[in-house]
Amino acid sequence: MTKMNGIKGAGLGFRREFMNDINTLNFKPNWFEITPENWISMPYEYRELFEQTMEQFPIVAHGLSLSIGSLDPLDMNFLKDIKDFLDRFKIKHYSEHLSFSNFLGAQTYELLPVPMTPKMVEHISDKIKKVQDYLGRPLILENASYYYIPYSEMLEVDFINSVLEKSDSQMLLDVNNVFVNSVNHQFYAKKFIKDLNLDRVAYIHIAGHLEYPEEKLLLDTHGEKVNKQVWKLLDYTLNLIDVPVMIERDNNIPPLKKLIKEYDQLDTMLRAKNAK
Repeated sequence: MTKMNGIKGAGLGFRREFMNDINTLNFKPNWFEITPENWISMPYEYRELFEQTMEQFPIVAHGLSLSIGSLDPLDMNFLKDIKDFLDRFKIKHYSEHLSFSNFLGAQTYELLPVPMTPKMVEHISDKIKKVQDYLGRPLILENASYYYIPYSEMLEVDFINSVLEKSDSQMLLDVNNVFVNSVNHQFYAKKFIKDLNLDRVAYIHIAGHLEYPEEKLLLDTHGEKVNKQVWKLLDYTLNLIDVPVMIERDNNIPPLKKLIKEYDQLDTMLRAKNAK
């Protein structure tokens, strides 16, 4: 059973680059995901179209700047802006990243990995509870891609499960991030997913990445079409859980017509799974 009331099936990340084409192409996805930071201070020329989209489609908010893993205290002014935005547009679901981006009061504009230790589980869980109490909504946390491993006393999957359980929060499972990390850090992606507390997964991201075979490195860009291996890993995951899935494209954004083809591939997969 989905934990996302009103959010079902395939979704797409809402981007300013194609918002004018949504009505022109009569594109009607099951739902959109938006980034609040991009719209809290909204340019006037986009306001009418944005508000129409908020009224026409179910919406999930996916933030970038909460920095839940930072040692810095929560930015309550930022949280107020987020709450006001979610309340204004009646958005029930808010996701963020299990990482940090603030350091000593400065914004790094990067999603950086946290030390995976029992002490960090306690620290992050306490912050999550405060966020959830303030927003009046569950916080949904995404597993991040990373290129170095900070000091750790726990396996990543155990760390994630512990944070979710301790904080009573939910998970945004980014299947592409699992795949990228599994190649870069040499672990089995399917085992990682199977070992997660899948009852906590609220929804899924898939996205594209770049391959650098000579360096044996994958780079999580969100600027390419979804890799075949990621589609296969998604198929495996959907045999274990039934949750909404979204295609995330943040960079090198193609015309909406091309994105619709990829969306249709996802929509077809999900419909086939639900028909079984």
